[in-house]
Amino acid sequence: MRPIAEAYKDFPILHKEHNGHRVIYLDSGATAQIPQSVIDRVVEHMTQRNGNPHRGSHILAIEASEDYENARDRVVEFINAREREEVVFTRNSTESMNLIAHSYGLHNVKKGDKIVITVAEHHANLVTWQYVTEQTGATLEYMYLDEHGHLKDGEINKIDENTKIVAFAHVSNVLGMEFPVKELTEKAHSVGAVVVLDGAQSTPHKKIDVQELDCDFFVFSGHKMCASQGIGVLYGKRELLEAMPPFLLGGDMIEYVKEQTATFNELPYKFEAGTPNADGAVSLHAAIDYLESFGMDAIEAYEEELVAYILPKIVALPHVHVIGSQNPKEKHGVIAFTVDDVHPHDVATILDSKGICVRSGHHCAQPLGAFYNVSASTRLSMYLYTRKEDLDAFLEVLKTVRSVMGFKD
Repeated sequence: MRPIAEAYKDFPILHKEHNGHRVIYLDSGATAQIPQSVIDRVVEHMTQRNGNPHRGSHILAIEASEDYENARDRVVEFINAREREEVVFTRNSTESMNLIAHSYGLHNVKKGDKIVITVAEHHANLVTWQYVTEQTGATLEYMYLDEHGHLKDGEINKIDENTKIVAFAHVSNVLGMEFPVKELTEKAHSVGAVVVLDGAQSTPHKKIDVQELDCDFFVFSGHKMCASQGIGVLYGKRELLEAMPPFLLGGDMIEYVKEQTATFNELPYKFEAGTPNADGAVSLHAAIDYLESFGMDAIEAYEEELVAYILPKIVALPHVHVIGSQNPKEKHGVIAFTVDDVHPHDVATILDSKGICVRSGHHCAQPLGAFYNVSASTRLSMYLYTRKEDLDAFLEVLKTVRSVMGFKD
């Protein structure tokens, strides 16, 4: 395994300068940067093996098909799926969620049923279920949190015999906290509900075993784990996917088409209509290879070290308030905070003037912000290429934010 300290060198964009400062990238929760090895693999595919997968018997179509399907096999291994038929390529986690909502939710939820989610969900795992309940007459019910970001006592009991779907983030994109997967999954399965687990913020940072998690569906995006944008994954248990109708219709997802009827392809292809994103699949394959050259356990441990280093220093600053737990052991590379009397966009702009990239806004989790009475926040999110000196630079600029805005502390 390679030492994590070498990771920074692998990312060309991290040697860029902005306003006379080197770029410090602390927005990996939005999208991760791409190492040279992934870029090289994609370039090799595009320049030597570019064809339309599954649509030709010539050499380039065959090689493109090989690259695309080899990427699927790599994902199967990476998340420990039972078989390749359980791994569907999509554009991103959002499309994966929409596929589940339309092909499973609309066909298995009815009036009188419940869908249970947490108030911390990303809009991709929230608006989708609003839509399903609006279309079916079912009820959308929320599990609420305490001030530290933990589920309140008794909230899990909202999962009852009327519940058909329980959907929640593995790791919150705002709180940076892991929800109790085992407890929620066991409760859901005890009443016959299926579990939809949003792995967008967990898969890049920790080892994932979907069989051990025992979720029914699991989604994640390649661009958050050093792959290119536009490639995502939907994992689903085979028996569920087999029973679900297609989400998109068109080429490659069909078996036979007559003038008035059509039959559909086998798994996973019945959910992959149209020309697939072979370039993205290649990038995801290469990104998994890259991450595993360090080891997912080592990446998780390194990020725990970074959080333990910076979180207490942020908490100690006057006028700065961390959202959710202040326990470093409960944060997974994400820290969202507010600064008294300074809008998060201004905080981000001041940091950007020094070359430091962070996220500001509601982070696609407006109900969580409303619950905590925080309409917007600033978020720093770390990854394997983040260094302590990057965090030191961030902290020094953060200390100046209020003075830059004219406050005298």
